[in-house]
Amino acid sequence: MHTNASFQRRDGQGGLALPVMLIILLVMLISSIYLIKSSNSTTLTASNLAYDSAQSRAVDAGLHAGFKWLSDTAAGNNKALLNDDSADNGYLATLDTTQTTRSSAFWDGKKTVVHEGQSIEYVVHRLCLLSGAYDAVGNTCVQTADPNSGSAHIGVGDSLASDSPQFAETPKVHYVVTARLSGTRGGNVVNQLVVLIGG
Repeated sequence: MHTNASFQRRDGQGGLALPVMLIILLVMLISSIYLIKSSNSTTLTASNLAYDSAQSRAVDAGLHAGFKWLSDTAAGNNKALLNDDSADNGYLATLDTTQTTRSSAFWDGKKTVVHEGQSIEYVVHRLCLLSGAYDAVGNTCVQTADPNSGSAHIGVGDSLASDSPQFAETPKVHYVVTARLSGTRGGNVVNQLVVLIGG
């Protein structure tokens, strides 16, 4: 009896495809799980960055309010009001350098403003050791003197070298406006602004 070779059983190849396909499916399943986790963490990171940026912009409203009060007070003949504390306006004429923004004493006399439903606290410090006039005897303040214009009078014995500029007689006193916001997700944002005002 004659048998067709194409119908003969091949014992060496039976059932090999199924385990291979199961291994490939397992690898694809694990890869898809890692891809989903990766996309979720990327989404969460982007969401947190957007939240931090929004909180930072919101706290700037406190910086703006403190700066506006400071510049309005310094205008005209009101500059003498900056020699003493003004708790109603969140202003302190001195800064205790042992305090940081995490210290509760740093925020003594703070003022609160509401911006887009969020409460923002700010405080303005003059960078001086003592209250009173910035140039009073015994008082030390952080100051910057601007260079005079080219038309300034050069006195006898003064240097004309390009690296020896002539400075203005009235320096600018430094002030720091600090604002903070306690976020709804438990995060805190603190921003600072340095302002220079002529003495």
